[in-house]
Amino acid sequence: MGRNIRKRRSPLAVRAVAASAALAIGGGGLVWANFYASAHESNSGRNTTKAAGAQVATIQCPDVGQKLSNVPNQARGQVDGELATLDQQITAAYQRLATTRDAQARDASFVQNSILTPLKQNRTVIIDRIKLEINRVGGKAPGWLDGLSTCTGQPANGQTNAGQNNGGQNNGGATAAPSASAGGGANAGAGAGASASASAPANGGGAQAGNGGQAGNGPVAADFVDITKVQPNVARKARIGSAGSAGTFSSSCGVNANKKFNTDNVIVAPGVTNGAHHLHDYVGNQSNDAFANNDTFAAAQTSCANQGDKSSYYWPVVRIQNGTQDFDQNNDGGGKELNVGQIQQVKQAQIKFVGSPTAKVVAMPKFLRIITGDAKTTTNGLANANAHWSCTGFENKVQLTQQYPICPRGSTVVRTFAFQSCWDGVNADSANHRTHVAFADAQGNCANGFKAIPQLTMRLVYGFRAPTLTNGQIKNAYAVDGFPEQLHKAATDHDDFINVFSDNLMNKMVNCINNGQRCK
Repeated sequence: MGRNIRKRRSPLAVRAVAASAALAIGGGGLVWANFYASAHESNSGRNTTKAAGAQVATIQCPDVGQKLSNVPNQARGQVDGELATLDQQITAAYQRLATTRDAQARDASFVQNSILTPLKQNRTVIIDRIKLEINRVGGKAPGWLDGLSTCTGQPANGQTNAGQNNGGQNNGGATAAPSASAGGGANAGAGAGASASASAPANGGGAQAGNGGQAGNGPVAADFVDITKVQPNVARKARIGSAGSAGTFSSSCGVNANKKFNTDNVIVAPGVTNGAHHLHDYVGNQSNDAFANNDTFAAAQTSCANQGDKSSYYWPVVRIQNGTQDFDQNNDGGGKELNVGQIQQVKQAQIKFVGSPTAKVVAMPKFLRIITGDAKTTTNGLANANAHWSCTGFENKVQLTQQYPICPRGSTVVRTFAFQSCWDGVNADSANHRTHVAFADAQGNCANGFKAIPQLTMRLVYGFRAPTLTNGQIKNAYAVDGFPEQLHKAATDHDDFINVFSDNLMNKMVNCINNGQRCK
């Protein structure tokens, strides 16, 4: 188990909260802080909008956790704790970036000297600790770790999904959508209102400033697209052959009506409070937090109708950025880390396990952990992206990875996930929480040495009204929670699963799927 690292509260976070929340008026409207005022104020008689537009939009750091795929078991707890500290450092650096715009406009070297260089120094210390922990238990820390301490600034004009390949972890479901035009939307980095007043209207519904969004860190107009204007892009699924497994098994676990939330992630940051830096919805296992372990999971209550399913299913919440302050406005992982707006409860959360087109499935190991997608695609790129956004009535035609859909009247937003369906046959987890599982190829085959397991698929349906996009302005935007420096991009969507099925129910699932039945 990793060290209990509790998030240090920097005074910079307080300034960020002021930027994102400001003052509630009568519980309804919101007066926004003039977060990006420095981008628009006169400086010695000159308007500094142009200078601010050239500033850094976010911070890009190598993802040490994803690259570190070989860590001795004895060192994993400590290494996970140190990786959580690296995330904490990036969050603090982004908060400093977001709250020093005036200084950046006056000094072109401010970001490098006052943010990136100290960040590199801090990361070097933690990376050295990671190396020490690996070597201490007889492992050999890779030499390339030293090259992962340097972070860079992504400028506003370059900060967007454009230029990234549409690919990633889409093998398990529909192909990703090409990045479609947002119908005259603003530059994805600067925001639609970058040259307008940074003060938002009281309803909080439409202003775009800096990096856009209610908290100044996204989304922006170009992150949305009218789904009716996107060409069909869903690939035909592989046909199920005679050796395949055509059955399904469904588990009904509710929609988190009991409001189980936290900002932990026990898979990637065990023992670390606020390890996710954003809020998760949970269904199924009711004891999932940073300090849970396998014994905790096995003894827990479950929200699933079939009590043999104590698995944990969790995903980042979606919020409407309409000026509303939700319960976590002043909390770590919430407003303090620029995740703001009105939390939306799903109307439907459909959990289904399906088979393989080319093979019979084997039982998942107890406590198997799977993460699908990548919460850091804004800075990592799309190699591990597995976001699928669509609208009811369009799911068989259009799936989007890099943009949020604007659904027509009578249709509403849908998030779907198709998890990795191949298992290495040995490990319930891996050092980077990825390499013990994999996606099948386009024909449905698992790589040599991997076994087909029941593939978890999830469909989350919402009921909120569509945002409006007019003249490059997005009003009542919605966005998935995330790390603050990831700017609430659609591609950062992800989902997590810990298998806590009883042996009897897992065997029933496998038999149902292999025999072509549809079971619950």
